[in-house]
Amino acid sequence: MSTPKILVEAQGPVTTIIINRPQARNALDNEAAHGLADALRAFDADAEARVAVLTGAGGAFCAGADLKELGSGTDYFPWAGSDQGPLRAPLSKPVIGAIEGHACAGGLGVALFCDIRIVDETATFGVFSRRWGVPMSDGTTVRLPRIVGQGRAMDMLLTGRAVGADEAIVIGLATRKVARGTTRAEAEALARQIAGFPPIAMTSDRQSAYESFDRDEASAIRREMELSLEARRRESQSGAARFAQGEGRHGQFKK
Repeated sequence: MSTPKILVEAQGPVTTIIINRPQARNALDNEAAHGLADALRAFDADAEARVAVLTGAGGAFCAGADLKELGSGTDYFPWAGSDQGPLRAPLSKPVIGAIEGHACAGGLGVALFCDIRIVDETATFGVFSRRWGVPMSDGTTVRLPRIVGQGRAMDMLLTGRAVGADEAIVIGLATRKVARGTTRAEAEALARQIAGFPPIAMTSDRQSAYESFDRDEASAIRREMELSLEARRRESQSGAARFAQGEGRHGQFKK
C-alpha cells in the first residue's frame, strides 16, 4: 500500500494535518493538494474539532507545487482560485501553522492560509517559483501584502529571495519562534489553549477581522457588532459572572 500523502491526527478538540511527502520536501502534487483540501474541509465540518494545526513531515513545511509533475506536462489546479482548492477561503475555525524548513512558492501560500505561524530557526520563506516562471495561484499575492505590508510583499514577490525565521518575525510573516524541532508541539499546545476559550466570541472576532478587509471602517464596525450578537446572548453574561466571582483576577486564568 502507498503511504498517505496527507495524514490527519485528532486529539480532542485539536486536529493536526500533516503534509506527508518528505522525499519532496512536502511539495504538493495534484493528489496531495486535493487530499489537503479534503482534510481541511473535514476539520471545518467536524463539530467536535475547534482548532487545526497544519504542518509537514520530515523537517520541511511545504516546497510548493510538485514541479516534477508540472514539468512532465501535468498542469496543477489553482489552490486558491479553484472552488476545490485547499486555500480558497479562510475556514470557519482557526488554523495554526507549525513551520520548519521550507515554506516556499506555493508552500508560502499554505503558510499564509494559517491564522498563526509558529517557526523554528530552520524556517525559510520565499517565492522561489520566481526562478522557474511559475506564477502564484495560491492566494500569496493577496494575503502576503495584508500580512507584511505592500512594500515588503513586493520585495519578496519580485526578487524571490529567501526570508529566514528571524526576519519573518520582524516583518510579521511569522508569529512566534520556538526551539528547533518543537513547532508542532508548541502549535498543538497553543491550539489546546485556544480551543479552551468560549468558541462563539472567539470565532466571531476572527471572522470580523477577516471580513474587515472588504469594508470601509464604518461598515466593518457595524459588521463587528452584528457578529458579536450571538456571543453576547450566549457567552458574555456567564463569562462576566465567572469574572465577578473571582476567576481571572490578577491575571490568573484556568484556561
